[in-house]
Amino acid sequence: MTEVGMRRSSLSTMAFTSVLLFICSTYSCYAQAPLLMWTSEGSNMPHLAQPTAGQTVSGGQLASYLKSALSIAPHSMLLFLQDQLSMEDFTMYGGVFGNKQDSAFLNVESALQTSSNPLVLPALDWSASHSILELLQGELGIPAVQIDPSTLKEIKLNTAQPSLLAVHLPYTAGDQTKELLLKNDAIMGEVLDMFKSLDVPYTAVYTGLKPSRVIEDTPVMAGHSVGRSLLQAPPESPVKPPLVVNNTAGQPCILLWADTLLASYSGNQVDLARDIFNGSADVTAGSVCNETLSRLVLNYRNVLNFRSLRLIFSMRKIFFPVSARDWSVMEQVVLEYDGQRAIFNASGGIYSPAEYSFHCQSVSSAQSPLLVPRSATDNATMWTLSFTDFQIQGFSVTGEDFSYASDCAGFFTPGIWMGLLTSLLMVFILTYGLHMIMQVRTMDRFDDPKGPAISVPQSE
Repeated sequence: MTEVGMRRSSLSTMAFTSVLLFICSTYSCYAQAPLLMWTSEGSNMPHLAQPTAGQTVSGGQLASYLKSALSIAPHSMLLFLQDQLSMEDFTMYGGVFGNKQDSAFLNVESALQTSSNPLVLPALDWSASHSILELLQGELGIPAVQIDPSTLKEIKLNTAQPSLLAVHLPYTAGDQTKELLLKNDAIMGEVLDMFKSLDVPYTAVYTGLKPSRVIEDTPVMAGHSVGRSLLQAPPESPVKPPLVVNNTAGQPCILLWADTLLASYSGNQVDLARDIFNGSADVTAGSVCNETLSRLVLNYRNVLNFRSLRLIFSMRKIFFPVSARDWSVMEQVVLEYDGQRAIFNASGGIYSPAEYSFHCQSVSSAQSPLLVPRSATDNATMWTLSFTDFQIQGFSVTGEDFSYASDCAGFFTPGIWMGLLTSLLMVFILTYGLHMIMQVRTMDRFDDPKGPAISVPQSE
C-alpha cells in the first residue's frame, strides 16, 4: 500500500508539473490572465478539450466551457478572484522546475492533483476574466456571496441548494509578491478545507481580474517588417540632412555637414553647428557660388557676447597642370564679429578634386592644424576652431547628397609606414642571410691518413 501511495503521489506531482509546463508553453504574452478550474476529490467534471497553443479564450468560449463543466460538476461554486494574475507568477513562484518546497501554490497544487479532470486556460481574454462572475451567476441562476477571509468560520452553507461564493484576493508587484501569493494560497486552503470538513462537493475557479505582467501587442501594419530586434539597443537617432545653399537658379551649389563646429574665444566656447541645419534661409544669407568661386556664409546673433558673428568658408576651383584636373581648394576660413575679422588660411590641407566633396574627421586650428592664422598679429590667434566630422562640397553639386568624399587622412598613416619599413628591413636581412649561407662552399678534398703525407716545400 505504501508503494502504491508513493507511486500515486509521484504521478500526481508529475501531472501538476506537466499542467504548469503546458501552461507556460501555451501562454501568449499579451493582456490575458490564466484560469484554473477543478472539482473536489471524488467529484466528476467532464473532460474538456484544452485550447491549442497560443489560442486566446474569448468570453463566448469561456461561457461554453462553464456550461459544459457545470452540466456534471457540483453546483457549489467557489470563485477565487485575484486582482492580478499572470502565467509568470506560476513559473516564478510555482516550483515548476522541481523546487517544490519553495512553491507559493501548495494548496492549489494539492487540489489539482486530487481533481479528476482539471481545466487549464492559459490565455483568457481580459474582458472574459472581468465577466466571469456574471457568467457563473447566469449559469447557476443565483447571486454571488462575497466572502471576507476573516469571517470564514461564520459562514453557514446550505448543501441542498447551489451556492456561489466569491473570495477576493489581493495582489502586489515587487519584492512582496511571493509572500502575498503564499497568503492567498493559505486563504484558498482554508476555504477548501472548510468545504472538505463539511463533506460538501464543490467546483473551484482561480483566475485574475487582469494580468500582472503585460507585454504590449504591437499590431503589424502594412509596410512594416516583422522580425526580431535587439531590444537592448537604443533607437538610432535620425541623421540630420546637410546644409544646402542654392544658386540664383534655385539649384543646390554648396553642401555642408558637420557634427560640431566649435569656436572658442577668451575661454568661452560655442557649437556653431547646433542651429544651422534647420533649413532657415537667414542662416546662409550672403552666400554666393558660381563656376569658379563658392563662398558659404553662416550668420549668428548674440554668440560669445558678440551682437553678430559670421563664419565664412571661401573655396575656389583651380586647374593644376601636373594632375591635369580641376581642384577645389579652401582658401580661407574667416570669422567676422562686431566689425573685426579673424582669417585662417586653409589651402594647405583642405582640398579635393573639384567633382568630389572634402571630408575630414577633425579640422582644427590647434592640434595637427589644417587652419592656420594668416599672420602672427592676426585676430585669428585669439580664436580656436575645431570641426568634427566635417564635410563640404562647393562645386559639381548635382543634388542634396554629397559626391564621393576625398578624405583628409592619407592612404598610408605613419603607423602603416613604420610597419612597412620594418617589414622591408626584416625581409632584406633575411634575404642577405640566405644569400651568405648559399655562398658557403663545402670541402671537396680530404687528407687520407693511410696515404702518403702531404709535403709542402719550404722554399715556396
